[in-house]
Amino acid sequence: MSGEADAATAEDAVILKSRVLLLDQAGRALLFYTRADVATNPTRWLTPGGHLEAGETHLRAAARELFEETGLVVSEAQLGTQFWSQDFVGEPAPGVRRAYHEEWYLLRTEAFLPVDTHWTPEERVDVEAWRWWTLEELERTADSLEPAVLTDLLRRALNTPLSR
Repeated sequence: MSGEADAATAEDAVILKSRVLLLDQAGRALLFYTRADVATNPTRWLTPGGHLEAGETHLRAAARELFEETGLVVSEAQLGTQFWSQDFVGEPAPGVRRAYHEEWYLLRTEAFLPVDTHWTPEERVDVEAWRWWTLEELERTADSLEPAVLTDLLRRALNTPLSR
């Protein structure tokens, strides 16, 4: 009985994720074009980021995911404080609905070419493309963006003063 209760608790737990809105010196955001977890969900552009590992903080996960997905090494201090967060319900598998909590960080850097050296086997299949996007390009695209408010977040980021 205890095992069943533990399994139910694990299934009902909120999935924690961290994301980084990465801007280059021209104010462009680095996004990845990825397949969704479920075929009925659209392929979409999203920022670097992913799930927290056991015992990890959101800040630590953001730094780790940024390194794994782009090759960029940053400290938690460079990421600073949370820029934005969201709670939502997603579909990680067909017919399975789960609650998610994401915390987002904002980082400005020089433009660079991401490397896939540390991608997982799933990322090697799911990531179809990457590119640096201007706000104007994102506002004009017909492609799906995740989250849907990504252009608003980029606009807000562009109006956020550089930290010293």
